Amino acid sequence: MTSKTDTTDSKTQTREIEHNILSNSDNPHEVKRIDGNYIISEVRSVLNFDKGIFFTIRELLIRPGKNIRTFIHKDRKRLVKPIVYIIICSLTYTLFQQTLNFEDGYINYSFGNDTSILIFNWISNNYGYANILVSVFIALWIKLFFLRSGYNIFEILTLLCYVVGTGMLLFAFFGSVDKLIPFAIIDKGYLIGVLYIGWGIGQFFKGNKILNGFKGLICYFVGLTSFTLTVLIIGHLLDG
Repeated sequence: MTSKTDTTDSKTQTREIEHNILSNSDNPHEVKRIDGNYIISEVRSVLNFDKGIFFTIRELLIRPGKNIRTFIHKDRKRLVKPIVYIIICSLTYTLFQQTLNFEDGYINYSFGNDTSILIFNWISNNYGYANILVSVFIALWIKLFFLRSGYNIFEILTLLCYVVGTGMLLFAFFGSVDKLIPFAIIDKGYLIGVLYIGWGIGQFFKGNKILNGFKGLICYFVGLTSFTLTVLIIGHLLDG
């Protein structure tokens, strides 16, 4: 038979447990206050040479395929997230281009109807952002050319966020140098940037790396052409 004392003790313990639960729910884990030190620590984490943006750039320049495969299959903490990375690269390119006002010459069209020309002018003036749209078209062609790889469209877009983003940094670098020296190198910078993108795509997929790189270049240019034709069609439809 249960005594009144045991019943009382049991109720007391139950109330204590309920009190602790309520106390914990009312006082969640305290987070650091956002102040100057917090902002500095966040910036340092992004710029961290062991894990941040500079580490990501270095690793992608040296061995893009291996690092992107590792990100997709094993470890997603070593590199800056792909969307964040391509946005940072786009902002960097835009900042350098507008500050130094170098002629990129990467996407510069003067044909088509009025609406198409307006769209192309916007693309030329906002190449860093437009490249994100172009990447979608390139991704579709990569999916077709590397159909047996088993990668889905989102994994291919992850690949392009990294290699196209790094390509934009190369464009920004050579465009800035071109503006600061007495002879033109921007065309060479464009070639190096495009070759890097093709090489990065080729390194990512299994098989013959040279053949993969060549296929990657084809996907890049066919994707760019598809994007151009789409803009022309949209411009024609809008102009009636």
